[in-house]
Order: sequence, then C-alpha cells, then structure tokens
Amino acid sequence: MLVRIVRMTFLEDKLSDFHAIFNDSKHHIRAFSGNNHLELLSDPDQPNVRMTYSLWDSANALEAYRQSDLFRTTWAATKSLFAERAVAFSGEKLEEVDPDKL
Repeated sequence: MLVRIVRMTFLEDKLSDFHAIFNDSKHHIRAFSGNNHLELLSDPDQPNVRMTYSLWDSANALEAYRQSDLFRTTWAATKSLFAERAVAFSGEKLEEVDPDKL
C-alpha cells in the first residue's frame, strides 16, 4: 500500500475555486483503478493550505493515475491557483496499529 500526501498552499481568493475543482473530481479520483482512499485535509494554522491524503495499491497505480487525462486536467486547473509550489510525499505502509488490540 502506498500513502500519498500532497500539501498545497492556495492564493486566499482562490480557495473556493479549488474546492469546486475537488468536488467535481473527487469521486472520479476515488474510483480510479488502484485508489483505495481519498481525504481532503486543512491545516488548522494556515487557512489557505489543503492536503490530500490518498492510499494506492502501489507506486505503479499512482503513476498510472498521474499519467491519466483525469490527473492532467485536474492538476493543471489546481496548480494555477497556488500561492506556492505544492509538496508531495509518498511512503509505503509498513504497519498499522489496530486499536482493538491495545
């Protein structure tokens, strides 16, 4: 399982534009082959920062998404709203602690 976190800082007057883009594309992204989870997060200390947290079957599944028309059109529209360059991190899940086994 691959975890992908993308941190995006938006121009303050463009945040609602981003939310419109996300709302239009979130179900398509979530339905993309290899995607298992998608969340949108906000930074509690920076109101113009949003992060996506997604889970992918593999790095190949994420790369297939990144090469898709869905990603290209969504990302092009999204990055035009940035105040700063986005920062992305990927990591392979090693362990998940089950709260029922505490």
